[in-house]
Amino acid sequence: MDSRQDGPHGAAVIAEDFGLKGARGWAFRHVRVDAAPGTVVAIEGPSGSGRTCLLLALTGRMRPTEGRAEIAGLPLPRAMAAVRRISGLGHVPGVSDLDPALTVAEHLRERALLQRRFGGSPWALRPRAQRAAEARGRIDAALTAAGLDISALPKGERTSVRDLERLEALRLSVALALIGRPRLLAVDDLDLKLSDADRAEAWRLLRSVAEDGTTVAAVCGQAPEPPGTPGAAGAPENADTVIRGGGPATVIIRTNEEGAADALAETGRA
Repeated sequence: MDSRQDGPHGAAVIAEDFGLKGARGWAFRHVRVDAAPGTVVAIEGPSGSGRTCLLLALTGRMRPTEGRAEIAGLPLPRAMAAVRRISGLGHVPGVSDLDPALTVAEHLRERALLQRRFGGSPWALRPRAQRAAEARGRIDAALTAAGLDISALPKGERTSVRDLERLEALRLSVALALIGRPRLLAVDDLDLKLSDADRAEAWRLLRSVAEDGTTVAAVCGQAPEPPGTPGAAGAPENADTVIRGGGPATVIIRTNEEGAADALAETGRA
C-alpha cells in the first residue's frame, strides 16, 4: 500500500523536516516519517526530549514552526482544527487526564454525551431511544477494542478511576478516545510505571487497535523492536529525531533534542 493513501478508517501520517521551537529552543526538529494507515508510530525517547510536543503537534494540538506534515492528507499547521477532529487522545498527562474521583461509568457516559453534542455525528438528531442505543453500541465497541472488561473491575462500572490499576486506566483512556472513532489515536507515556508483562500487554493493545485500521501514535521510553529491525535508517546527519524500524506495521521515532523539557509549557497549544 502506498503509505500516502488513506485507508477506509486510519490516517496516513507524513512529515518532512518537521520541527517546533519554543522560547528556550527546539522541542523537536528534522522529524521525517511516512506511515501508512493502520501503522503504530512509536515516539521513543527520555522524558524532556520533546516527544510529547511531537505527539501533540501530529494531532493538531501544538503549532509546528518548520517543515511540513500531513495527517490523512490534511496539511499542518493550516488544517490543525480538522486534524483535531479526526484524532483522539488517550492518556496524555496534563491534557486528557482521567478524573480520579469519577467512576468508569461516569467517564464513559460523559464522553458519549460530548461526542453526541460536539462530535458532528448525525446520530445527535435521531430519536432519544435510538441515540441511547447508538451511544451504548459505541461504548461497548470501544471497551471491546480496548480490552477493558468492566465486570472484572472491583466494583464493576462503579469502580473509581483512583482504584484502577495502571494498565486498566490505560485501557479506559483508550476506550474513551475510541468512542469518537478517531482515525489517529495518540497515547503518551505508554510504558510509564508498567511492569514488563503489563508493558508487553500495552503494546499488544495498541497493535490490536492498529490492526482494526486506526493509526496509533504512542510516546514511550523504549519501544519494542519490530521483527527484522535494521537499526537507525534514513535520517540526515544533523537530525535530532531519527526513524528506525522495519516493515510497514511499525515506525519508531527516537527523540533526543536537548533542552526540550520546558517546551510543552512555552509553546502555544491550539
